[in-house]
Amino acid sequence: MKTLIIVSHPYKQRSHVIKALEHTAEAQPNVVVRNLDDIYGDDVTAFDILLEQSFYADAERVVFIFPIHWFNLTPMLKAYLNEVWTYGWAFGPEGNALKNKQLLVVASAGASEFTYSHAGLINSTFAEVMTPMKATALYCGMNYQSPLSFYGVAGAGPDKIAEYQDVLAQKLRA
Repeated sequence: MKTLIIVSHPYKQRSHVIKALEHTAEAQPNVVVRNLDDIYGDDVTAFDILLEQSFYADAERVVFIFPIHWFNLTPMLKAYLNEVWTYGWAFGPEGNALKNKQLLVVASAGASEFTYSHAGLINSTFAEVMTPMKATALYCGMNYQSPLSFYGVAGAGPDKIAEYQDVLAQKLRA
């Protein structure tokens, strides 16, 4: 399956888990990885919209890899969606560029899995926190996949990061 992976991390110098996941993704067959922060820095208005849209032409699956940022997308990833997934291209009349493609969210969280539960501090599961991504995918005619979440990444050592990488690699090969 041809896969387009969009990576974003607002603090890439501190990004051990997201960097590791990006390297794992790059090593998979039939994958194109676009790291928004490496390409555009922190300029949320600099997107080459037609170039970015061109990467979707052959993709059957789109994967977003990012750290949860205040229970949401990173600022760069949100700006990317606002600018690149345009009316008439991603949605609306004639907006069929994403139709029938899979969307998979892969996100890291500093908090524990318990925090992302109904008994935890935010009284919401990770899947519930990602409801806007599900709605976005469905609105664009995409097939939303259950999100892949990695918890407690702030204290993750090499063994745990390797475990995250194995899970992602398996998911991308499926």
